[in-house]
Amino acid sequence: MRQFIWVSLGAAFGMVLYKSEVISWYRILDMFEFKEFHMYGVIGSAVVTGIIGLQIMKVLQTKSSDGKMIAIPKKDPSLKRALIGGTFFGCGWALTGACPAPIMIHIATGTSIFIIVLIFALIGAYTYLKTKHKLPH
Repeated sequence: MRQFIWVSLGAAFGMVLYKSEVISWYRILDMFEFKEFHMYGVIGSAVVTGIIGLQIMKVLQTKSSDGKMIAIPKKDPSLKRALIGGTFFGCGWALTGACPAPIMIHIATGTSIFIIVLIFALIGAYTYLKTKHKLPH
């Protein structure tokens, strides 16, 4: 039952992303060319929602499903880490027109070429898993 709830929430989130056109390659291109505010508005509202959600979780002392307190570890800001990670993420986004969640939405809507993107995203995640101990964190 629990998996059904999470899959349903994921599907609903996918529908929202699809209907709001944030998975559209043209919307993404317009964002990178500074032609439209649409994507900046969506991303900005997501950041604000996340900040509010985290503050609510802190006040309510929310626990994870295994009963442990949810804590967000402090990280030292690292320009090198941000540049390396941002470059890889940005190149992938620019080449495919999708970050991780939209890959699945594209596949679900019948854009089957995104199966190749998914395969390479999984290869990239696996590569990170095997090399993360060598990377700046």
